[in-house]
Amino acid sequence: MKKSSTIFLQVVIVALSIGVIGLMLWEPRLEGRNAHATLFAIYFKDPFLAYMYIASIPFFVALYQAFRVLEYTGQNEVFSQAAVNALRTIKYCALATAGFIVGAEAYLFIAIRGKDDIAGGVMMGLVAIFASIVIGTAAAVFERILQNAVDIKSENDLTV
Repeated sequence: MKKSSTIFLQVVIVALSIGVIGLMLWEPRLEGRNAHATLFAIYFKDPFLAYMYIASIPFFVALYQAFRVLEYTGQNEVFSQAAVNALRTIKYCALATAGFIVGAEAYLFIAIRGKDDIAGGVMMGLVAIFASIVIGTAAAVFERILQNAVDIKSENDLTV
């Protein structure tokens, strides 16, 4: 891969991270029940919001690991055990993110069902679960392929 392509993708990952953090901090103020609430009430009295902030940790860890994989690619070290470990971490983070979203969906069904219309939130959650599972599956496939390549490379290094 060209150096400019990896740098572009790293810039995209950083921009995505900044955008998601900005959205996570800005959106709760626009929410209907928080429209006229104080900052303390918005950020410290809503257990669902605290859950979502904790649930976002695997997402940001996966973005960091993707940044590192691109860094290895730019240094021509993509066939290394470090890149395989980064892909493994991305796989586990994607599955953890999907699990956290399933927990949020359960909260919507248990706590809010009947009091409010949850169809939009449930659909967004299902799309996010699907995306997380697709990312986790892709990371698992790339991990397996890269692990095989690293094993072949190490066997060739031993025979030389």
